[in-house]
Amino acid sequence: MTTSRRDFLQTTAAGVAGLSMMRNPLGRVVTPQAQSAPLSILVLGGTGFIGPHMVRYALQRGHTVTIFNRGRTNTHLFPNVERLIGDRENDLESLKGRTWDAVIDNSASVPWFVRDTAQLLKDSVDRYLFTSTRSTYSDFSQVGMTEDSPQYDPEESAIDERRSQGYGRNKVLCEREARRAFGDRSLVVRPGLIVGPGDPTDRFSYWPIRVDKGGEMLCPGDPDNPVMFIDVRDLAEWYIHMLENGTVGTYNGLGPEAPLSFAEMIYGCRAVTSANVSFTWVDTDFLLDRGLRPYSDFPCWMPARGDRAGFQRFDLTRPLAAGLKYRPLAVTARDTLNWHKTLPAERQARLNRGITAEKEAELLAEWHSTGR
Repeated sequence: MTTSRRDFLQTTAAGVAGLSMMRNPLGRVVTPQAQSAPLSILVLGGTGFIGPHMVRYALQRGHTVTIFNRGRTNTHLFPNVERLIGDRENDLESLKGRTWDAVIDNSASVPWFVRDTAQLLKDSVDRYLFTSTRSTYSDFSQVGMTEDSPQYDPEESAIDERRSQGYGRNKVLCEREARRAFGDRSLVVRPGLIVGPGDPTDRFSYWPIRVDKGGEMLCPGDPDNPVMFIDVRDLAEWYIHMLENGTVGTYNGLGPEAPLSFAEMIYGCRAVTSANVSFTWVDTDFLLDRGLRPYSDFPCWMPARGDRAGFQRFDLTRPLAAGLKYRPLAVTARDTLNWHKTLPAERQARLNRGITAEKEAELLAEWHSTGR
């Protein structure tokens, strides 16, 4: 199906109108927020993708931040922030004898890392915020899943044996270790796809970049297929506000607030570029029959069927009640595209997700040859 010009212009105009409502450089309508007493925050990691956004926002809010990592990634960041050098696997010495109000653990998907760190810090830190994942859930056929939906039940003995059981099961054990050490002082967040400026995976970036290139563009499957993701800055700001508010418990870190279709996501990307582009929707089975992979060849796309019917249809009641707020989609698309254009030419030309231009042209030609 090729989108009509009238629908295209109407949707693009709506996206641009959303941009015109912005009040500050972050793309957010400014709303006064009470400032909490300054906190001392330990960030485990802090220099990858999501950590720097949290560090920046915490500093902006007047908090004191300490970063703990191996000192190998983005060492130029935060020259005025205290940096402790160590290794989650075998060197936690620099954490001993110190106290903080809160710790943010973004860097662990290995349960014995969380066990060792949380046990070390349980008497010297008030709260432990662990970044888990949507992938801990065991049944995505359910639509409207909540934080209480079934998770995997991995073998506890794997921790002592230092044996991996796969990403989702490992993260379940990580959550358990955080709660075991901190009890009702623990805060667990389960994000889905985290996107925005600085994302090295291109799991969302592919779409605004592809729209900006123009021409006929292949869009996968049903335009009404749902999609969920969260801007890394929205996640970061929410984390800091929850720490300020003393929030504990378990929350899914997904977005946007209102259900979003794949077509709406594409048009949100279209709203931030003047490229001459047209969209051709290609049938799901046509793509799957040719070996195309959801979430890899077509980032963000997961056909809402069978055991993945609920993968992008989570209930957001709890995170919204805990204060999670969202930037407009067009802002995320614009800022991601602008960030991408600051990268070296070689990196801009080599995306880590999405089909190549040659493969896209081949698929479109075959699709049109069927008379559609």
